[in-house]
Amino acid sequence: MSNDIQVARADGVLTITIDRPARRNALTPAMYQTMVDALNAAHDDATVRAILFRGHADIFTAGNDIEDFLKSPPAGDESPVFRFLLAISSAGKPLVAAVAGAAIGVGTTMLLHCDLVYAADTARFAMPFAQLGLCPEAASSLLLPRIAGYQAAAEKLLLGDMFDAAEAHRMGFVNRVLPAAELDAFVAAQLAKLTALPAASLRATKTLMKRAGEHEIRTQMAEESVHFGKMLLAPEAREAFSAFLEKRKPDFRQFD
Repeated sequence: MSNDIQVARADGVLTITIDRPARRNALTPAMYQTMVDALNAAHDDATVRAILFRGHADIFTAGNDIEDFLKSPPAGDESPVFRFLLAISSAGKPLVAAVAGAAIGVGTTMLLHCDLVYAADTARFAMPFAQLGLCPEAASSLLLPRIAGYQAAAEKLLLGDMFDAAEAHRMGFVNRVLPAAELDAFVAAQLAKLTALPAASLRATKTLMKRAGEHEIRTQMAEESVHFGKMLLAPEAREAFSAFLEKRKPDFRQFD
């Protein structure tokens, strides 16, 4: 269990709050495991009708904690991060995200598995995997081109630059952009609508929409994981992470 993830149940909603503001809500294996445990418990809890992911007003999540990531790199399919990605990709109950501030790396790719994503106008997104000498994860190399179109996805995944909530909405993985002060109330109203509906209808509707792509998502996620694991140990990633920790620009010119 991690105290940096807060889990609460109320009015049919399981709320998972990323709560590590001192480190910009950067994620550790213990945090991933706590979220996995919460998602698994929600699956078996008939009182939970929907699941909400949220961060803080100024940060959703900075993605993986780089220092922790280097000390404890993910080791295959049983790593907490991979188990988390599998859990959100196969969740049978509606997943809702309320995003304010920066959502970096997995903070963006996890949204591709949510059913409803609402963003404050302060939200910013980035998938800087190539900048770190890595490759996409969470089946984002499959899902983002499908949602946004190939060229839009290529720009975000190849260059890794940050983009705003309005662009995320145009790309199609954010449902609506709201003034920051209105985000929580709007999301609460949407969740109230969901929890008032028949749970069986929601489950069946989500299953029907998701079923056709389930195998492809799992296969893509597994292939990404193989490449990611190899690249994490490669010189390019070591240079990128060293540069990040030393607060300098990486120099990739020495690599082919």
